[in-house]
Amino acid sequence: MMHIVLWICGVMLSIAGALAIIRLAKGPSILERVIATDVLLLIVSAALCIEMTVNRHIDNLIFVLLAAIVGFVGSVTVSRFVTDRRNA
Repeated sequence: MMHIVLWICGVMLSIAGALAIIRLAKGPSILERVIATDVLLLIVSAALCIEMTVNRHIDNLIFVLLAAIVGFVGSVTVSRFVTDRRNA
């Protein structure tokens, strides 16, 4: 049963990753590209969490936390930059 769940999660994450990469390439605005990058980072973090769950370890936990911090700081930085540019 666990193998079926892993295959379903893998397929869903792969499809989501492909769609995020398409949005990253196509996105007409910088904000859409930033959101696509954050989504892609979240997908990688989710894959790492699934791998940690399956193998019953927490070796990659620091990478998941760093990805969350980098994603948040990057999004806030870009949104502030775009907001300042629009007001000028």
